[in-house]
Amino acid sequence: MTDLQLSLIAAAGVFVAGVFTYNKIQEYKAKKSVERAFSTDHDDVLMRSGEEPQLAPAVDPLAPQVRQEPSFSLDSAAPGVAGGEAAAAAAALGAVAAEFTTEDDAGKPASEDELAARANAASAAAAEQATALVDPLIDCLLPLALEAPARGDKLLPVLQTLRMVGNKPVHYIGKAVSGDWEPIAHGGVYTELQGGVQLASRSTALNELEYSELVTRLRAMADEIGAEPAIPDMIEVMAEARNLHRFVAGHDAQLGVNLQSNGAPWAINTLIGALEKQGFDLRPDGRFVMPDGDGGFLFSLSTNVTPAEETTSRLTLLLDVPCVAPARDGFGAMVACAKGLVARLDATIVDDYNQPLSDAALTEIAGQVQDFYTEMNDADIPAGSTRALRLFS
Repeated sequence: MTDLQLSLIAAAGVFVAGVFTYNKIQEYKAKKSVERAFSTDHDDVLMRSGEEPQLAPAVDPLAPQVRQEPSFSLDSAAPGVAGGEAAAAAAALGAVAAEFTTEDDAGKPASEDELAARANAASAAAAEQATALVDPLIDCLLPLALEAPARGDKLLPVLQTLRMVGNKPVHYIGKAVSGDWEPIAHGGVYTELQGGVQLASRSTALNELEYSELVTRLRAMADEIGAEPAIPDMIEVMAEARNLHRFVAGHDAQLGVNLQSNGAPWAINTLIGALEKQGFDLRPDGRFVMPDGDGGFLFSLSTNVTPAEETTSRLTLLLDVPCVAPARDGFGAMVACAKGLVARLDATIVDDYNQPLSDAALTEIAGQVQDFYTEMNDADIPAGSTRALRLFS
């Protein structure tokens, strides 16, 4: 045979092999699509063997019937929901439970206006919880278009595989069949997903390497759940991340006041008792903190010595300004605490250079703190808000 004939035979062989491979790939994709569409965790009653059919218990028509209202149990956290989504899902379910309660506080049927108000409150609560997890102001949004509605119990194990990129958290919310966005939880059915990776933290902004890793892992995860991700442009995302981190760095303010002993150094063992009487809690990590009454703290206190030391002559009270809401007046509470310790410990309030701080100086600092709060409010990142706590944690 001539070279032309051999070339034609070889080309024909390659063409046939290509067609065969293409058909196999299409067959595999079709098979996986069918499996996703018809997969279910429910038992098929027609396929059971060796079991007697279960009949509903007989009901006496003459017995009084007790009317039961639909309700949700919130005694335990939603199973399979990790990290910030657990608390968010519980709060959202609480709002929904209130919506479905058709009686008022006195046990009487609620009016239509009250039911409508409850429904609006439930919807608002779900939207607030969703925004707390995936926030357009501080997150890079990652839309995920699902091929078909998916259950939360199918999605959650896969979503758990992408929760952090570097030191930046990744969160997800889902669009329920009702049309509301909410935290993803077991029992829910979702038509769309929205991911979000935090653009900046207290230490760094999201960088190119982290974003490239995110995109690679996101595509793999999306293939597993049957979704198509919409990937934002890297250049735009990096610009937003740097701008946000610039704001965070410019408002990373911590204010401290010091107490200097007027006499001999304080014994640590004696000091612990005095601090506890003043209201401080000693944390497992050795820090003293002043509780805020809601599980957090207003400010902390340092003895400025190592655990091995037995005495100290200087205490420092420290306020993390962007993490405390203005309504709590963290600086005012810290100054009041310092003045209380002055009388209890025979000390003087001084600055970092060991110069006494007068009431006029403290008042001036308090005014600067209020200006700081105004700047944060103007940026839609109020001090002490969920948004601020995520950025300054």
